[in-house]
Amino acid sequence: MAPNKLNILVYSGNGSTVESVRHVLYTFRRLLAPNYAVIPVTGEMIVKEPWTATCAAFVMPGGADSGYCRTLNGEGNRRIRQWVERGGVYIGFCAGGYYGSSRCEFEVGNRKMEVIGNRELQFFPGTCRGCAFPGFVYHSEEGARAAELKVNKSALGIGSVPDIFKTYYNGGGVFVDAEKYQKDGVEILASYTEKLAVDSGEGTAAVVYRKLGDGATLLTGPHPEFAAVNLDKRADGPGFVKVVDTLADDEKHRMDFLKACLTKLGLEISKEQNVPSLSRIHLSSIRPLDTPELVHSLEQFITTEDEEEYIKGENDTFHIVKPSTWKMGKLMKSLSDSENGVEEKADQSEIAAEDRIVDYNAVTKQVLVHEEDYPGSKETPYFNHHAFYASLQHYQSQNLDESTDFGRHLMYGEVVTSTNTMLEKNTNLLRLLPTGFTFTATVQVAGRGRGSNIWVSPPGSLMFSTVIRHPMSKMQSSPVVFVQYLAAMAVVEGVKSYEGSRYRDMPVKLKWPNDIFALDPNRPNKNKKEYTKIGGILVNAQYNASEYIAVVGVGVNAMNPAPTTSLNALLPFHSSSSSSTNSNNKPPSPPPPFTLERLLSRILTVFESLYTHFIRKGFDKDLEQRYYDNWLHMDQIVTLENEGGVRARIKGITRDYGLLIAEELGWEDRATGKVWQFQSDGNSFDFFKGLVKRKV
Repeated sequence: MAPNKLNILVYSGNGSTVESVRHVLYTFRRLLAPNYAVIPVTGEMIVKEPWTATCAAFVMPGGADSGYCRTLNGEGNRRIRQWVERGGVYIGFCAGGYYGSSRCEFEVGNRKMEVIGNRELQFFPGTCRGCAFPGFVYHSEEGARAAELKVNKSALGIGSVPDIFKTYYNGGGVFVDAEKYQKDGVEILASYTEKLAVDSGEGTAAVVYRKLGDGATLLTGPHPEFAAVNLDKRADGPGFVKVVDTLADDEKHRMDFLKACLTKLGLEISKEQNVPSLSRIHLSSIRPLDTPELVHSLEQFITTEDEEEYIKGENDTFHIVKPSTWKMGKLMKSLSDSENGVEEKADQSEIAAEDRIVDYNAVTKQVLVHEEDYPGSKETPYFNHHAFYASLQHYQSQNLDESTDFGRHLMYGEVVTSTNTMLEKNTNLLRLLPTGFTFTATVQVAGRGRGSNIWVSPPGSLMFSTVIRHPMSKMQSSPVVFVQYLAAMAVVEGVKSYEGSRYRDMPVKLKWPNDIFALDPNRPNKNKKEYTKIGGILVNAQYNASEYIAVVGVGVNAMNPAPTTSLNALLPFHSSSSSSTNSNNKPPSPPPPFTLERLLSRILTVFESLYTHFIRKGFDKDLEQRYYDNWLHMDQIVTLENEGGVRARIKGITRDYGLLIAEELGWEDRATGKVWQFQSDGNSFDFFKGLVKRKV
């Protein structure tokens, strides 16, 4: 079994333009989230990192294809081509279309701009020749136009597809003699209707599709991924205003065409295509009177402008809004909006109200400080603070130790950029936050994962980040590298101890070093247990005086079935496979579904208990055994890719620095006596292929 492919990788390396990458990210996230994570990647990642197993599609945006060649020729292109033939999807817009053809001919005869040469990917067997229309100027809209395309509806035949529509064009090519390559699997999805500036041979193919092995490719000359709302009408003179207005009139047709193309490639289109606005952030404490004390501790970084308080961090600006300073009109409006099921959004006056590309870092984040009570259900309809704090107190009362820091202060936002980023990237603020300070959200629009990964974070996921101030004096006995293991253990043990013993047999496991896997209910197999990823851990630590400050990010699919499976989806299978029966000798009914508030409180209390034990005794035999109790890998035979393909058997992790231990195998898989150890940050474990690979 191969893992579900969740990532859409967008090339952002040498040759690409910032604007083209932003347009792809905007449109693809709008069309494909939450089914996929749409991620910008560098050329080095494509050449060196193990991206192919989790990648659903690779997108080459507009730019200059000669830059792509300098970075990816050789190993990079070999990996891309091989991955497509084995089931991957390549999408090339404009320069990405030239690059994906067998030959590129660009502005032949123009000494300053001419680019001619064969290309390695050869997804289109012939030549991509351009510019299809005259007037192109690099980094300019001077030659841009609303190009009319005629759609080959018989080649798509999916959903509502227009006969003719107009789309943004700026420097793209035409696929020469495309009709002659039908025998090679080439299909023309759309053609130019206007007179071209170059010889296009037979036909005027603007968008082509080709099935290749188990994969597929889509190459375009124009830019169907560009939305009119994200184009600047002021660019390069008054003529461009008409271009943008023309494109805006055909926006629905453009989107329908692009959705049909992506569906033909086998990608799953999202039902909702709205880009969310950032919401207010609510700051509260288990004892409400502790909240103003926390704000007071940040006083040195609070500035006042027009009688309003702000914290200007390195990455974000926070507007501190205290209930005592609210104007009654604003308060009533907020409550009115909430009654209609609408959470009041953050102040985004610095951006247009239209649905367009947003620089989320530039948006001022409003933080509402709750000094007297918890946020009410009208203020936070998707997160019940009263239920969270009640559960937290309940679980804390069960702990034998006296620590009650984790979750004591909570920040929550319905829609945020990334809980990890807003804590970690605002260093001055982070250095003043106490251990256990937790930030959670319902939706993240820029969530982060390990390496180049981004964990998909739709509603129904439990997403939170917790601050840990780890003393330097404990680095020998309790190395900070183990925090990621403790967090993963907290998730699994938190799930299994959610309510007494009712959930103890939930089929949830740990994958080294910091992923959470579950038995896949969609792939029942009596002979082999099939697992899928449902969560992950990301820990970033920075040194400050006598301590390391770690931001521990956790993401778990709790309630949402996409993009893999969820904890709640496992409950019917969990009850049917349980060994216990009721008085009628029938399997028990499934336990109640998980709720985000209670699950968060349980994971935090388990995490705090594990961390307290770790600080006192290090990663001792007790913690080691608890880790192995929920581990996927013991005695798994793997291939050590960067050690000459040696076969080895996984034997555990070291108790000093958490290194993965693998004993070399020789004849008939007998141990040779040689032992390998691998760092978590320098290597990745492909559980499904049995590979340990070096990461860049």
